[in-house]
Amino acid sequence: MADVYTSGRFVGTVDSSEEFRQKLVEARRAGEIPDTVNVHIDTDTDTVFVESSKGRLRRPLIVVKDGKSLLTNDHLNRLKKNDLKWSDLMKDGIVEYLDAGEEENALIAFAEEDITPEHTHLEVSALAMFGLVTSLVPFANYNSAQKVNTGSKNQKQALGFYAANYPIRMDMDVNLLHTPQRPIVKSVMHDISEYEKHPSGQNIIVAVMSFGGYNMEDAIVINRGSIDRGLGRSTYYRPMVSEELRYSGGLVDEISVPDKEVKGYKSERDYRYLEDDGIIYPEAILAEGDVVIGKTSPPRFLSGMDQYNLTADLRRESSVSMQHGERGIVDFVLVTENGEGNKLVQVKLRQERIPEVGDKFTSRHGQKGVVGLIVPQADMPFSASGVTPDLLFSPHGIPTRMTMAHLIELVAGKAGALSARTVDSTIFDSEPEAAIRQELLGLGFRDSGLETLYNGRTGEQYKVKIYIGNMYYLRLKHMVTNKIHSRARGPVQLLTRQPTEGRAKEGGLRLGEMEKDTFVAHGAAMVLKERFDSDRTTLPVCEECGLVAIYDEYKKRAFCQVCGESEINFVEMSYAFKLILDEFKSLCIYPKLRLEDKY
Repeated sequence: MADVYTSGRFVGTVDSSEEFRQKLVEARRAGEIPDTVNVHIDTDTDTVFVESSKGRLRRPLIVVKDGKSLLTNDHLNRLKKNDLKWSDLMKDGIVEYLDAGEEENALIAFAEEDITPEHTHLEVSALAMFGLVTSLVPFANYNSAQKVNTGSKNQKQALGFYAANYPIRMDMDVNLLHTPQRPIVKSVMHDISEYEKHPSGQNIIVAVMSFGGYNMEDAIVINRGSIDRGLGRSTYYRPMVSEELRYSGGLVDEISVPDKEVKGYKSERDYRYLEDDGIIYPEAILAEGDVVIGKTSPPRFLSGMDQYNLTADLRRESSVSMQHGERGIVDFVLVTENGEGNKLVQVKLRQERIPEVGDKFTSRHGQKGVVGLIVPQADMPFSASGVTPDLLFSPHGIPTRMTMAHLIELVAGKAGALSARTVDSTIFDSEPEAAIRQELLGLGFRDSGLETLYNGRTGEQYKVKIYIGNMYYLRLKHMVTNKIHSRARGPVQLLTRQPTEGRAKEGGLRLGEMEKDTFVAHGAAMVLKERFDSDRTTLPVCEECGLVAIYDEYKKRAFCQVCGESEINFVEMSYAFKLILDEFKSLCIYPKLRLEDKY
């Protein structure tokens, strides 16, 4: 006797669990019960679980009977002619959906030639186990799983042609590659997803070699000639938005050029690009601090008597300006209304981004790296036929990561470029490597992908053969321009008197515990002290009671609130420490400072 559970609820018992499961499956395939029902047997306890609840992950599989797939060539031909649909295959019991439970009782063949009498199902396609972006990775079955995953994630960060109507869109933080290309080496998913409508990379010539140590630690060396011809060039778009808000008491914001009487007026130079309506004009070239949308707001705090005050109409400045370190050109100006009927102004800025040292590039195999050096074309290595690589990839990135597909793509891309065709690199179903090598041999090149290269600086032939070929490379959105950050002196927070946080606010760079340890290890005591005195303050401390005393700047005398005229010394401390002393006092804890002589 076997217990039967339906969606986790006990419903009864059956004599034979296997016979019951078989009958249910046959009834499902015959359409007698819904195809959403799944059944599986827990062999350890001989319990039958029937599941039809929502939220289960299910996947389609082809049914195998007596060692043969039920999907025949006749079905495939009819599917191609559109005489047959997917739903028809399900009605006929040729394809069925299994959940994780029922899969435990199934033996699934990877390919048709693998089927044995024990098999119960066949994969529709090996590609189905991967997501959309992962199946774009070429020859992925030659890579370690971790790098296939990384390659998938990197493609999501690549710059490309994201939408055809980009000139009239107001999207946040958008990058657009100027000359995106279709890949030479592509999988079937590139066709299914219509990848050529939104490509995000370029086919370039890559040589695997070191170059004076400038491409160590995953860095890459790029040919300046390639950048001049448009490699990786992109435009960065960012919108700036402002609206006329309404406040209680009939007060409103006003988008206009602020008057000089306005509180917080910047300078005439900052407003020089604004037109009469307080909005900037298209194609204005802006730098840090320039005002894009002029706006004034009513005073922040109004008391009951302020409406009778003479200065009640003194408004404050609340314009939208270019942030610290930002520059760009006004691309598009939109004046409209928001949902509440208030005036809304959106200004789109654009900035051309040319690849520079520190920008990030990657292949589709998770082999990401930053630009370590940009070399003039005359100094780059060249082949006997005069071909100069666009990019030099470090050979040390291959052994530990085991991305064999990276190397296969180089050879496949080379063969595809020379034969003027695309190479199929679908996972588990790609063109055989041997056939690609043979084709390369027929085109007059070594089948190994190696070539003789010459030193661009000396003209001497390299003593080793260099692995060189074509590859689809992507430029990632992580750029130096967005991330470069340094600071000497600058704004501080009101409460803690420490530097502000964040790049946009000209923030400081925090030194953590581990960074501190490096200075300690070097014995750089003064550097350490300098890094830790951003909120240094000098306070009078009473020697008797150990509390912070008071210094009267006007009378030039110090006294203690508790002890009166006593021995008071000035002590250097962090302002954050002074704050915590105040916090202790508020909790009725007496923080007594014991002073000693400074030796």
